[in-house]
Parts: sequence; C-alpha cells; structure tokens
Amino acid sequence: MKNPTKSITFSVVLFVCTTTAFAQSRADGPLQRAVSGRLRAAEITTISGATVVTRKAPFFSSGALAAARAAIEAADERAQAADAGPASDLPFPDLGQSPGTLGCNQRGSRGNQRVNQDCTFRRQAETDIAFNPAKPTNLLAGMNDSRVGFNQCGIAFSTDNGAHWGDMLPPFRQKVNNPEAERPTASDPNSHTIKGDAGTFHTYDAGSDPALAFDSQGRGFFSCVAFDVFSNASLVYVTQSPLGAAGSFFFNISTFGRRFVVAEDNSAEVFHDKEFIVGDAFASSPNRDNVYVTWTVFRFSRTCGPQPNPGAEERYCSSPIFASMSSDHGLTWSTPEEISGVSPTICFFGNIFDPTRNPNACDFNQGADPTVLPNGNVVVVFNNGNTAAGNPNGQQLAVVCHPTGSSPAGTGHMNCAAPVKVGDDVTTSEPQCDFGRGPEECIPGAYIRTNDFPRIAVSRSNGHLYAVWQDYRNGEFDIQMARSLDGGATWGATTTVNPDRGLDHYFPATDIAEIPGQDRVGVSYYRTERVPNENTTPSGGFAPGQPGVQVRNSDYVLAGGTNISVPYNFRVVSPVFPPPDGIQAGFNGDYSGLTINAGESAHPIWSDTRNADPYAPANGVIHDEDIFTDTVPLPGGIGRPSVGQIGKNGSSAGMRLTVAAVYDPSAIPQLRYQRRSRRS
Repeated sequence: MKNPTKSITFSVVLFVCTTTAFAQSRADGPLQRAVSGRLRAAEITTISGATVVTRKAPFFSSGALAAARAAIEAADERAQAADAGPASDLPFPDLGQSPGTLGCNQRGSRGNQRVNQDCTFRRQAETDIAFNPAKPTNLLAGMNDSRVGFNQCGIAFSTDNGAHWGDMLPPFRQKVNNPEAERPTASDPNSHTIKGDAGTFHTYDAGSDPALAFDSQGRGFFSCVAFDVFSNASLVYVTQSPLGAAGSFFFNISTFGRRFVVAEDNSAEVFHDKEFIVGDAFASSPNRDNVYVTWTVFRFSRTCGPQPNPGAEERYCSSPIFASMSSDHGLTWSTPEEISGVSPTICFFGNIFDPTRNPNACDFNQGADPTVLPNGNVVVVFNNGNTAAGNPNGQQLAVVCHPTGSSPAGTGHMNCAAPVKVGDDVTTSEPQCDFGRGPEECIPGAYIRTNDFPRIAVSRSNGHLYAVWQDYRNGEFDIQMARSLDGGATWGATTTVNPDRGLDHYFPATDIAEIPGQDRVGVSYYRTERVPNENTTPSGGFAPGQPGVQVRNSDYVLAGGTNISVPYNFRVVSPVFPPPDGIQAGFNGDYSGLTINAGESAHPIWSDTRNADPYAPANGVIHDEDIFTDTVPLPGGIGRPSVGQIGKNGSSAGMRLTVAAVYDPSAIPQLRYQRRSRRS
C-alpha cells in the first residue's frame, strides 16, 4: 500500500477576528477562542491524483460551546437585566404550577410528561434516559440545564415509570480545580489528570453532556463534563446515587477530593469533552457492577499544525477517545487510557498535525458511546475523520475492550483491541450554518448545530449490537443503522431506518426490547422541514433571513422494527414545534435519548420548544426549550416509503402497533439485566 501522506497537503484554519475587551481580561485558551470564532475546526486537505478534498477535523461539542458562549458573550447578564424589566406591566400568565410540586410540571405538556420541573424560561436540552434494572419503573434522566445562569448538567428522576418527575442540579459545584492533587497517591495509585498542571483553585462554572447508568443492584450514576469558562480548567466526573435513593440524591464531590473524579486538567493543551457512561448489570458477567466512561481528549500544542507559529497559538493536534473504569461503584477510577487505537487499513494522516503521532492512529474523533455485553466486554463506537486521501467523508468505528483489574488497587485496564469499521459517515453536501464561528454542520430549517455521532444498543438476551447515526448519503439527513452479531468484531451492511423522504432526520437514540427469539429495535429521532436548495450551502453558510432558515417546524418520532428489516415504521410522539429563538437559538443539544424497560414499552426523551414565554421578550426568548418524555409502545411492521410530513405518523405494510406492557416484576425476570445508560 502506498503511503497516502506523500501526496497530501494540509491547512489549519485558526483565526478570523480579534478578541473583545471582555475576553481579553480572562484566560484565552482554545475553548474561549473557539467561542469567539478565532479558533475553528482544523482542516485536512488531501490530494489523490486529480481529486482534492478538504474535510474538517473534530471540534468541541455543541454543549460546551453553548455554555461557554453564554458566559463569554454575557448572554445571561443580558437576560438577567431583562428579567428586571417591567414584569408588573404584563398580564399574569398561567405558568403551569401545581399544588403537588414546587415546580411547574403542568406547563404545556400537551400529552407528554414534562421532565424538568422548573418555572423558569431558560433552556433545557440534550437528553439522556435510563432505567433501574432492580426496579424498572425507576427512571433517571439527564439534560443540559441553564436555569441558574451558566449551563449545568441537570438530573431528573421518576419512581412511577415516568408519570411524575423530580429534578435537581448536580452536586459538583463546590469542587475546585486542582490537577496536581489528582496524581497517584499511596491510597489511590491511579492518575486522574493528563497534564497535571497547577490548578485555578476556582470552582467550575459550567457543565455539559449529561449521561446516566445503573448497576445491577440499583445504584444510579451520573456523569458530566465541567469547565471554567474563563480558564483552561476541565473535569470529567461520575457521581453515585446510592442504593435506595432511586436517583433522588447523589453524593457530592468534595472541594479538594479525588472521589468520583475521572480526569481533571487546567491546560491550554487539554480539553475533556463529550463523555458517555455505561454500567455492567449482567448477572453472569465477570465484571458485574463495573462502570465505564468514555470521552474525547482534545490535544493542542504550539508545536502542532503548520510551522513556524509566530503567534505561539495553541493549535489542534488530535482528539483521541479515552476511557476509564470503576470497580468500586464509581468511588475511584482507573488511570485514563487512550482506546481509539491504530489501524493501517482504515486510519490515515494520524500524524498530520502532530508529527509525534503514529500515521495510522485513529485520532480525529468525537462522540464515543459505550455499551456492555453479557460476557463483560465493552464495545465503544465513535465518529472518526482519519479516512484515506480523496475520501471526503468520515466513518464510524468501534473498539472491543476486555476490562480487567481493580480501580482501587490501580490495576484496572480497558484492554481494547484495534478499531474496526462500523460504516461510512457520508458528509458530502451536508448543509453548513454560521453561528458566529464560521460554517458548521447544521439543520438549516431549525437553525441548530448538529453532528453525525453514533449511538449503540445491545440485546441483553443474545448480545447483538445495533449502531445508529445520521448522515447525508441520500441527499438529506437520514438515520443509518449497522448490526454486529459477533460482539462488535465485524459489522454488517449499513441500512437506512426512516422510510420517509423530504425531511431532515437527526440525533437518533436507540435501545432494544427484550422479546424472546427476535431483536425488537427502537430508534427515536428528530425531524425538521428542509429549506430551499439545502444541498448547496451559500457562501458563509445558511443564516436567518435566508428562505426557510430558522422558520421550519420540527417533531420527534419513535420508530420500531425487527432485526434489520428496515425501513422501520414510526409514530410521532411530540407536537409540532418551532425552532429555538432568541438567546437559545442555534442549539438543541447534541443528542436525544431512549430506553425500553418493560416488554415493548419505550421511553423516548427529547427537548422541544412547544412552550411560549408569556413574558417575551423580557426573558430573551419567545419559545422555551423544555424536556419531555412519554411511555410509548414500539411501532412494528415495515415502513412504507413516503414524502414526510411534520406531525404525521408513518404507515407500514403489515403494521402492528404493540400494546405497552404493564410493569409486573414477576413476569419479566430478564429485567435483572441492565439497560446500559447513555450519554447522553
């Protein structure tokens, strides 16, 4: 095989504008420069014969950028100033309060259950959900939550199968950044830092990327990425809800503690992003009750990228996937390990930005999602950009890990095999919008940032794996699926899940019902009306004011099918809702969630803008982003090809709509097994 690096050139886009006086007075690391648009995703330009292809390297997640932008651009100060306006001059609205709650759980539910219980009109988005295998009617949900100003990771819990919810913000905010204290000690031989720099000794301002898991006994786990928007501090943590708490309480992270800390840094060369977690709740597993977390470590350096570097800026080096495990219920975590690996057959240009890297390293990654197999193995899927010269697209990869050892003893290791290809991520002609940082992948009709990160689910009875993601192979965003029957070692052909065309389908989530003898697969996702000429991005990207941009409607649907008999039939589970607006414009999270806890009874979870703010424009938005869920039977049958219409269900040949199972623990003993959590 020829070395493709001999026929390539590359460029790195870093600076496009000057900083504001507000930002100049604070630390000016990669995250801060990304928010202002002065740091953009690095670009790889490859030449193969007559083919010249430019593609972007991975970039910070939407949640991190949205949280940092709200602080750096003082969006919350503007909103707070508006809150102090003449509210007494406005008519008193019905806010949806209820005598049975301190919140506003009755606000605008319209047939669904509102998960966040606050009475504010501030964003909740980016959702995750999991059920407790020891008590399947106990549900945990996660969300990005801006009710207190800077974005946090919010938690919600239900003990009655989603009929009622309580919620809270996580207990990490007294933790101060102190990476030097996370080096190995006699009592904890693990390292919980990549660089080990001096800390800020300041608490973490913001959080993003909520993710949830349970173990076999009913302990809940909640993870999040936390960071200080005015320094380089970033943190990955996983905290525990103890037995009996049912997710209503989580242990705190002490000010200078190591307990529950996975990774912590304060360096312009490291940023922790986009973590997901999973618990092993298989009764027969040798790793029963272990918990695992995977995430992206963005690496920057002044020596990376084009040289010389007269401005001495930190430039993109790589973004490998890391993992850590806990064998003592989340109290201590193993030393983080890079798991995305090396492959001479599927990964190229691994050293294009950082010459010290392996040229076949699979190190341009984002969006890792783990799941556990009944034999105790962990399979992690992630989005990768190390494709060969001349290939304009990305790819979905997977690694199979064989965890061993003890995290308290410092012997815990993931032991991951080399990556394998799950499927192509076709990005050609994907629309791009300008959210102030240059063109980024987006849904123009809703005017929100989007991504092609994969999601994964496992059948708890037979270990079959299903991965789903969105891509643009059909000239629109559609939901793709691949299956593995051998524990993630190989993957079958990619197929399209949604039967309808003419809409954008995105942010899929997936889970598998426990039905003997077949894989009853659920996939939930958003749909949005398309804009004129969406396959041709205008110069500078799509922007409000152009035809259709930020004025198209959306909905959220649940699809269901058997095995890989696609396309799946679907039903709409939300009302039709408009795009995010005002200070919430541009962001509806990076993902949505789905769990199936009893028979074919599914719990999709999503964010939408059905609720109008009666105080608009005093609060900075017209439509508020809230979190909703429902208990929905899985659709069945093969979906009929059709022209999609927002708010309209699909139809199928031989359609069957199953009846949701009533929870009966004696009737479903397989629910001793955990449905692995997700992200979030």
